[in-house]
Amino acid sequence: MAAGVSSPIRTRLLAGIAATAVAAACLVQTTAPEASATTRHTGKNPVAVGGGGAVSSVDPEATAIGIDVLRRGGNAADAAVATAAALGVTEPYSAGVGGGGFFLHYDAEHGVVETIDGRETAPLEMPRDAFIDPATGEPYPFFPEMVTSGASVGVPGTPATWQAALDSWGSYSLSDALRPATRLASRGFVVDETFREQTLQNRERFAAIEPTAELFLPGGDAPRVGSTFRNRDLAHTYRLLARKGVDAFYRGPLAREVARTVQNPPTVEGTELPVPAGVLSAGDLARYDVLRPAPTSHDYRGLRVLGMGPPSSGGSTVGETLNILDRFDLGSMPAERALHHYFEASALAYADRGRYLGDAGFVDVPLTELLSDGFAAERACLLDPDQAAVKPVAPGEADGEYDPGCGDVAREPIDRPDHEGPSTTHLSVVDRWGNVVSYTLTIEQTGGSGIVVPDRGFLLNNELTDFSHVYDEEDPNRIEGGKRPRSSMAPTIVLAGGEPWLALGSPGGSTIITTVIQTLINRIDLGMDLPSAVAAPRATQRNTPSALAEQEFTEAYGEALASYGHTFSPAAEIGAVAAVEILPGGLLQAVAEPERRGGGDARVVVPSRPGS
Repeated sequence: MAAGVSSPIRTRLLAGIAATAVAAACLVQTTAPEASATTRHTGKNPVAVGGGGAVSSVDPEATAIGIDVLRRGGNAADAAVATAAALGVTEPYSAGVGGGGFFLHYDAEHGVVETIDGRETAPLEMPRDAFIDPATGEPYPFFPEMVTSGASVGVPGTPATWQAALDSWGSYSLSDALRPATRLASRGFVVDETFREQTLQNRERFAAIEPTAELFLPGGDAPRVGSTFRNRDLAHTYRLLARKGVDAFYRGPLAREVARTVQNPPTVEGTELPVPAGVLSAGDLARYDVLRPAPTSHDYRGLRVLGMGPPSSGGSTVGETLNILDRFDLGSMPAERALHHYFEASALAYADRGRYLGDAGFVDVPLTELLSDGFAAERACLLDPDQAAVKPVAPGEADGEYDPGCGDVAREPIDRPDHEGPSTTHLSVVDRWGNVVSYTLTIEQTGGSGIVVPDRGFLLNNELTDFSHVYDEEDPNRIEGGKRPRSSMAPTIVLAGGEPWLALGSPGGSTIITTVIQTLINRIDLGMDLPSAVAAPRATQRNTPSALAEQEFTEAYGEALASYGHTFSPAAEIGAVAAVEILPGGLLQAVAEPERRGGGDARVVVPSRPGS
């Protein structure tokens, strides 16, 4: 068991907050946040320890805004919405009001975890052949043609998520929560290498869309490193939402503008990029609503792990993998042997993900069975501790009838390609009352659909490419109007003794799931503290012939794992974790990536040591 897990966490948290109360008293106010929006924050800090609340995200401007909300008396939900709105400014290629996400919240007063499903939704009239080129009868090439299209745009859920979170748990109005991000968009942020590089990677398709080129390619080039990037159109959009609420997004002129942009993408005259039109209508926007599914929940090493249910596959696949691994003592194994078990368990769980996971409003997802001990035992029976299975492996039968002798192993693997983009962003927040938020949000591909709504300053998502591109009646992730595509987003909260201990999540498409799993294994089983667990090299086995691995991982473990039969394909980086752990004594440890995606930023309200 990980250090600091076994004792009651809430008692330590409150004790730690009390110990820092004198220092915090002069900082805590009840007014809406303003200070962080007028101060530039460019330095990144991957680890912070202290009290009074904590925020971890990929961006220092966004993290600073979240901390300022906490400092001024806002709670975790307030800070999460304010941080997310700021990420819409500084991370516009990963998130924003044109996208969606999943919001996980622990309510300290009632001791419960609840969720908001703000996933993007297909238009009611979306055709089954939306991604088929009529000229060839074959799917459009995925990038850039399929991604850069109105056909890929789902009804955004992010504005509705923000309002729902504030209504359920917040103390701020939407106007208050948006104010610092609005000022940030107006005064601008300093362009770093990651922002310029991501712009250049999308140069061809951004240049094909007139308002996108005007915003992100001024003068035909990406903004220079060190320059100030302002998005006054987005500031105006935020002010509109602040004045009129989210109805301004889902009804009225802005909704009609979004629909018109999808149905008639504003391409540059003469572009050779196809940019197919979509069918999303103003009526689709008016019909949108968030959902409130129960969180997934399962035990691992005496801890309670909670995540998102369908249409996210994150909670179930993280849960199934850990349930399989719970039958093996990873902590007593050499690292390479523990990693072998991690690969094999995740491959089995991904096989089941492909067979069963989709929007539970449209398909029967046997969630209880997928997370059951009986199913985990039957699947674990197939894990050879000494030899990697030939991939892809076949899915199991989540039917409630389980054979301790492994059951029928004659099933065939299911070949359904996964096209999720590696973008997205995540933030984790803990406030001084012990409320916790783990929130993953996205516009899917880096740069989403590439389509900026004219004069509104935000990119629309390409989330509908998360559906299987070729319609198959047996596929739970088949295209259907009004349906939400399957996601891998996996915001996670871990409880110890019924009290919050850890919040984490990551971007990375279908690698999100394994990033969360590997971080948890590192922290719980392999003796790493949280900063080490986040920084450790990663690899992901998603039921494919070869695992994807960072260079540092291959250098450290490749030869040893090859003896088990594992092979690896290179990946520059996998995931970008943002996490907060509640330490013994009630202190908070906020942790972000030290290097991946240019490094993240973690802060606390009252640092316990310099640099925190």
